[in-house]
Amino acid sequence: MIHSLHFRKNLSPMMSDYTRGVSSLSLWTRCLFAALLVLIGLALVFGGAWLALDAGSLYYLVAGLAVVASGILTWLGDRRGAWLYGLMLVGTLAWSIWEAGYAPWLLVPRLVAPFVLGLGFLLPPLRRLDYRTPSAGLVAGWPAFAGGLVLALALGAGLHAASYTAPADPLWQTGGAVPAPAPLPHPLAAVPDEGWPFWGNDRGGTRFSPLAQITPQNVGQLQVAWEADTGPAPTGDKTGGLAVTPIMVGDALYVCSEYNVVISFDAETGKERWRHAMTGKVESGKPCRGVSQHRVPGATGLCADRIYAASQAPDLVALDAATGQSCPGFGDGGRTSLLAGVGEKNPGLYYVSSPPQVVRGKVVVGGSILDNQLWNSPSGVIRAYDAVTGQLAWAFDVGRPDRSTAPPPGETYTLSTPNSWAPASADEELGLVYMPTGNAPPDLYGGQRRPFDDAYNSAVVAIDAETGKERWRYRTMNHDLWDYDVPAQPTLVDLPTPEGPRKALIVSTKRGETFVLDRITGKPLKPVRDLPVPQGGTVPGENLAPTQPFSIGMPAFRGAELHEADMWGVTPIDQMICRIKFLQDRYEGTLTPVGTERPTIVQPGYGGGVNWGSVSVDVDRGIMVAAWMNLPTQARLITRAEATAKGFKIFDGKGPVPGSDAPMENTPYAGVLGPFLSPLGAPCSPPPWGLMTAVDLASGRVIWSRPFGTARDTGPLGIPSMLPLPMGVPFSGGAITTRGGLAFIGASVEQAFRAYDVTTGEEVWKVRLPAGGQATPMTYRSPKSGRQFVVIAAGGKPTLKTKQGTKIVAYALPN
Repeated sequence: MIHSLHFRKNLSPMMSDYTRGVSSLSLWTRCLFAALLVLIGLALVFGGAWLALDAGSLYYLVAGLAVVASGILTWLGDRRGAWLYGLMLVGTLAWSIWEAGYAPWLLVPRLVAPFVLGLGFLLPPLRRLDYRTPSAGLVAGWPAFAGGLVLALALGAGLHAASYTAPADPLWQTGGAVPAPAPLPHPLAAVPDEGWPFWGNDRGGTRFSPLAQITPQNVGQLQVAWEADTGPAPTGDKTGGLAVTPIMVGDALYVCSEYNVVISFDAETGKERWRHAMTGKVESGKPCRGVSQHRVPGATGLCADRIYAASQAPDLVALDAATGQSCPGFGDGGRTSLLAGVGEKNPGLYYVSSPPQVVRGKVVVGGSILDNQLWNSPSGVIRAYDAVTGQLAWAFDVGRPDRSTAPPPGETYTLSTPNSWAPASADEELGLVYMPTGNAPPDLYGGQRRPFDDAYNSAVVAIDAETGKERWRYRTMNHDLWDYDVPAQPTLVDLPTPEGPRKALIVSTKRGETFVLDRITGKPLKPVRDLPVPQGGTVPGENLAPTQPFSIGMPAFRGAELHEADMWGVTPIDQMICRIKFLQDRYEGTLTPVGTERPTIVQPGYGGGVNWGSVSVDVDRGIMVAAWMNLPTQARLITRAEATAKGFKIFDGKGPVPGSDAPMENTPYAGVLGPFLSPLGAPCSPPPWGLMTAVDLASGRVIWSRPFGTARDTGPLGIPSMLPLPMGVPFSGGAITTRGGLAFIGASVEQAFRAYDVTTGEEVWKVRLPAGGQATPMTYRSPKSGRQFVVIAAGGKPTLKTKQGTKIVAYALPN
């Protein structure tokens, strides 16, 4: 007994010290949590007041005051701080449902962070904020809190139902969804039987394969058949990434890379057969998206079968398909310089990223001019070369329509004309090549443009492949000031109409409009209407077009008009700042003019709509499959003095290609442009940002539309969230379709390759890629084994911050 009392006496000071330590830790935890609440609340108060002054939502101001008060009470040890925070959560839930409905991704920035922060009140040091009462007092209130949440749900749902009107989405302007049509009695186009001999499989760019070995029922059995390496290892943002779509002729695949190399692989095994290093610059910052092939009629031996590619110099290069040797009779030892007469100012301003188009024995090449660098940029001339000799056959210079030859010594083709950087299409029977065009540079200011610049901007031009003379042109924009090029390969199909089949051409655009034209005459086959567009705010020297053409007979891939309540972000503060930016920027819907006073929100952004990945047409079923983005950008013009002070300079061919700086030299203005993002790097516009949509070409109505890609490889500050939840993410690339009823696509910033059932939109297969798949896939049947292979380049894209690589990956069913 005495020993026990002695032990307790010695233990008492130790317990007292322990208790004091625990109390001290509890106090520090409570104070730190309270300080965090006050800081977050103050951010909401100041931002909310700013937003309220701009006639925005009052929620952030009210919620901020509640969080500040909760933090102060928590600091004082008053459990009313927890109750006040709980009341704020109840109100937040009601407000969120009222404003956003039950759309999961719209609720994330409104609800996740506040509820996660509220879990801090469940920490042991915070369970008993008033030390004069037992902790059970706080715990007993949870039923009331739960009841409040239920009441908030009901209240929010009622308010949402009473006040919400869905915005008009031009995707559905032709009517509601329709079932997939039955197979047609005749395909809409003739496509190659087994290989993939052109960039889009056929000259008309349908990106459709008649192979049906792989179907929605067995696609889940696909496995890697082989991998091939294009090398060398990527060097960060100095390259455009491996974005090539291989072509397949005979038993070989042919690819090019951004490192100035053309490679041939065995179609069955992926084994490298030859590699040809083209001379010239290696790191232009731009990709090589494909090569072309041609068989010289009646020829045998070396270079009877040829591969054409554009080097980074740029040169047009001709190689023997069997050996990779230069074709000695083509140009100067197998190459022809594409710099002749274009008036290049700096290396890298003029380049070629799309494959040449071969038609009627001519190799037709456009060219790309780096955006927004200067007035008097290199010429946008389109040229054709003899497929055997490499000699210039004709030149199409919009500033000199009377001259189809090279300019005299000491002269150039007309500078700063609209350029044709996107892949071209051709109709061998009609003898026409269809060239999509962009803007006369610079994109954002047109005060110095000439009449012929506006006549050919953002258009499709049908050129006689034999003579280089224009047959017709169709302009998709009037005086384009938004960089809304025609970026996609025109797709040629024979479209059923009440008057019978018509030779049609489908034009997909960055601004999301899809025009369907008669490819013989250039006249619209689907209704087009000139509609008024926003005016005002014009900079001196500029003239806005009062109307623009809208294709009302097809869905528009640009998304509904934005409102303040649509703004997104990762957290409430993130979202609040996006709301402030939205209200302070200029936005009056699509085609809002870009000015000098404040930034303009450009929707869709410069990435599209539809971009170079183009559309695919299932010619058996008459279904067009489009991958498209709805990701706005911001743009503003600044004075030349401001640009000089900021150090804006045109690209000198060294280092990464400039992003947000638009020097626009030799004009009164420069531009600042970039994505419309929150402080944490999340888009300010709501998801989905990437979508896949199938359209019935006969009726022009949507069959299905799905968000494309999950959030796994994206997140705030560029940190992957690892959440495999369907979101619809940014992408670069396009889809293909097959007779087996599948649409294959990589492209997204999620590092995945997937297949959809083309009739239902169901995702039926997905596999992880070794790097970003920012390329358009292709498919073919191997003549050796008869197996159908599906192939994609996994090279990543620096501007999308996807993992870079050098692989060509082939998938097939088990042997």
